[in-house]
Amino acid sequence: MTKVVNCRDLGFDCDAVVRAESSEEALQMVAQHAKEAHAMDEVTPELVEKVHEVMLEE
Repeated sequence: MTKVVNCRDLGFDCDAVVRAESSEEALQMVAQHAKEAHAMDEVTPELVEKVHEVMLEE
């Protein structure tokens, strides 16, 4: 099943959606998006936890 993370569900005013084949891949893609689109230098443990909370399956 595809893993889906909506950036808006993480508290950002952003319509980006990450789709990946695994939780690990989704987390990497979210981290990359956070760096590029939201100027986040690091992904905090709190953000990782939130990603896992809001991650959906398609």
